Amino acid sequence: MKNTQTSATQLSPYAWLIVGLLWIVAFLNYLDRILITSMRDPIVADFGLSDAQFGLLTSVFLWSYGVLSPFGGYFADRYSRKMVIVFSVFIWSAVTLWTGYASSFSEMLAARLLMGISEACYIPAALALITDYHRGRTRSLATGLHMTGLYAGLALGGLGGYIAEAYGWRAGFHIFGAIGIVYALILAYFLKDNKTAGEEQPEEGADSVSIGGALSNLFSARSFYLLLFYFAVLGMVNWLVYGWLPTFLKEHFSLDLGEAGISATGYIQLGSFAGVLLGGFLADRWTARNPRGRLYMVIIGFTIGAPFLYLMASTGVFAVAIVAMLFFGLARGFNDANLMPILRQVADGRYVATGYGFLNFLSTIVGGLMVYAGGALKDAKVDLSVVYQLSALAMLLATWVLFAVKIKRD
Repeated sequence: MKNTQTSATQLSPYAWLIVGLLWIVAFLNYLDRILITSMRDPIVADFGLSDAQFGLLTSVFLWSYGVLSPFGGYFADRYSRKMVIVFSVFIWSAVTLWTGYASSFSEMLAARLLMGISEACYIPAALALITDYHRGRTRSLATGLHMTGLYAGLALGGLGGYIAEAYGWRAGFHIFGAIGIVYALILAYFLKDNKTAGEEQPEEGADSVSIGGALSNLFSARSFYLLLFYFAVLGMVNWLVYGWLPTFLKEHFSLDLGEAGISATGYIQLGSFAGVLLGGFLADRWTARNPRGRLYMVIIGFTIGAPFLYLMASTGVFAVAIVAMLFFGLARGFNDANLMPILRQVADGRYVATGYGFLNFLSTIVGGLMVYAGGALKDAKVDLSVVYQLSALAMLLATWVLFAVKIKRD
């Protein structure tokens, strides 16, 4: 394929088509995984689950997702980003369809386990492919635009509560599973690897990529350990929000199931939409003058966002909680637009999908433990507001550790 970036000022339209194609995948990726959280009540009633068991449905997804993420990233680096993406979409969509037919709690657990395994391959490969095509002046913005697909999936995942009320909880899994299977076939035709990935991808291609080389390159960099620490805290906070916010809003503000589901996802994602676009745009321009521009955008975002998460957990006024969710989402957008571009400053371009896989591994393992712990604490009568307050403080601490130590290219 012809190089998509022929000069410092010219970018092929296909580089933006890649973002568009993967936007739909990102939408399905998060919608399929988050549907379950807004359907808590009918699923709990159908299978007679405790809160800890319901939390385990998300935890087992995250644990399998986390463990397989480094392998999914490595396969994308070693072989083909395109094929890893197509395989991932097809399998997780088939599992989503199957989830709607599950007849027992153990079968639901098995489906969530397989969904985690199949979805683990997508994000590292997709972000690596986007940043293969987009370098320098468009990298954070392109990454941010792709992330808006995740937010749209999260936001519309909240509609699961309405779907469950109108048609039963199984219908959503049937519909979106079938859509994903068809779209995987479309991707197989249109998606293309970037064979000339630029200054960060050596000409040797796949033959120059090895698991030993990836481990040596990534774990010899002090900055990569800082990213691992930051991602772990980020996973703890984000998955506590994803997994339990519909329940928190329903109980604290007396919302019905549909209102709680769409509120838990919608307001944060609206803020995140603005955050990734603004954060990506500003970071690309800041980085042109200062190599740490992207890092500083992340720090600024969560220095603002963490106090609003604390406020959301503390207020008894729903309008105030809405404002807090919008600002927390804005901060998250600053973060999501810039983490892969920051990783590409730290790691060799041959190993960025593997590196992002390791970040996902730690983030989701910790996140899964915290989702389960949130359910266990709730069973023990510990209010979710306390859990969210402590999470906000941890996020602020991690952000300032990032600032104090400073990530650099080792």
